[in-house]
Amino acid sequence: MKLKFIAMDSTKVQQLRNGGLDANGQAPEQTISDGDGNPCRHCQRDIKAGKPMLVLSHRPFTKLQPYAESGPIFLCADDCEPFDAATGLPETVITRPDFILRGYDAAERIIGGTGKVIATSSIEQYAKDLMKDKNVEAVHLRSSSNNRYFGAIKRAE
Repeated sequence: MKLKFIAMDSTKVQQLRNGGLDANGQAPEQTISDGDGNPCRHCQRDIKAGKPMLVLSHRPFTKLQPYAESGPIFLCADDCEPFDAATGLPETVITRPDFILRGYDAAERIIGGTGKVIATSSIEQYAKDLMKDKNVEAVHLRSSSNNRYFGAIKRAE
């Protein structure tokens, strides 16, 4: 089974950079990266020290419902190339030790029993194991230390 990592949508990123509101209905905050753990959810690279970045609340779901978590994320304030799903797991993932992975169904609800903290070296295998269940539509990756959303893994078409 082939999987692909899904980063934040370029259209949504452009809206946020151009004054669009975040998941809390607020304009993203603009600040300068200190270079310490500020991963852009669009290009999936850490934002270098001294570079402008946006801090905002993100909800990676299409509709409001009890399982539609939101939380803080970072984006490059300037244009950046979108992450290429054909390259495997992104730099922002492979350079960190572990993540929380959770399976979600087509209604974007957590599938009970799927949430675990997984070592980075085991992410692909655990995602494949979850995807064997046809009810699992996507696997979300979240920071194990801060529960921040990094992206999703889906079946490659």
